[in-house]
Amino acid sequence: MEPGCKQISSRISVALFFYSILCVLLLLSACTGPNVRFDRLAEGYGFFRQTVQASVFSHVLFTNRHFGAGRRLHVYLGGDGVPWIRGRWLSADPTPGDAVGLRLMALDRMPSVYLGRPCYHGSGPAGTCDPVIWTQARYSSGVVQSLQQVVRLVLAEGGYTELVLIGYSGGGALAMLLAPHFPETQALVTIAGNLDIDAWTTHHGYLPLNGSLNPKALPRLATSLRQIHLIGEADINIPPWMSRSALRGQPAARIIEWPRFDHGCCWERVWPEILACLDSGCVWPGLPSQR
Repeated sequence: MEPGCKQISSRISVALFFYSILCVLLLLSACTGPNVRFDRLAEGYGFFRQTVQASVFSHVLFTNRHFGAGRRLHVYLGGDGVPWIRGRWLSADPTPGDAVGLRLMALDRMPSVYLGRPCYHGSGPAGTCDPVIWTQARYSSGVVQSLQQVVRLVLAEGGYTELVLIGYSGGGALAMLLAPHFPETQALVTIAGNLDIDAWTTHHGYLPLNGSLNPKALPRLATSLRQIHLIGEADINIPPWMSRSALRGQPAARIIEWPRFDHGCCWERVWPEILACLDSGCVWPGLPSQR
């Protein structure tokens, strides 16, 4: 073989070697994607994973050890996760990487379920899971109806007669949109909730969430429904002014603003206190600020 050919052959071998390494890294990444990491975290908390089929979408549920006991059920709805990668590319797996909602549920001693959204947590075939479901239509009527079906099934399965809806970030939007469909709802709690999606997209310069429902546009919820909305003073994703503006049409809503808390930190610190007051019916005396 001539010297030039040997050099070309050597370069090809090196290229193939690095290509093989890249393939292995991609495979390892796929094996430890957001849904796998989320499952491992849930397993570490002792939660039980199951899949429930609604009329159109499949949903992954995580239930705690107390599920099946009592008359009241806490339903947790997590954040939007990763709809886009670096704001430019559609994500293949929108499952939340920072599982705030799951961590909060780990502190809950009431029967509780973390309800995954359509196409999150590796649920659903590719033909059904169009990326629009976790981007523009993430709060659409179709998503809300599917979640509603699953909540109704879970309530019936456990024989629960009372419901508490708890939503973090984008899950707060879905919790508000679900509340009117369940007369069993005793309380609605949002944590850093995205409660005005139009103001949110405009504020950040994001694409409008066409096809989604805006919680701000909801009719006034029943005054008998306890609404608790927790906001962080240092939240730059959903600033306090945005939450307060979104809830002006809900005079029964109680807003609690926590100094130095941002969008993701540090809700676990106060969650046991919130749960205790939620269970006892107290009005949160002595918390930072209330309305």
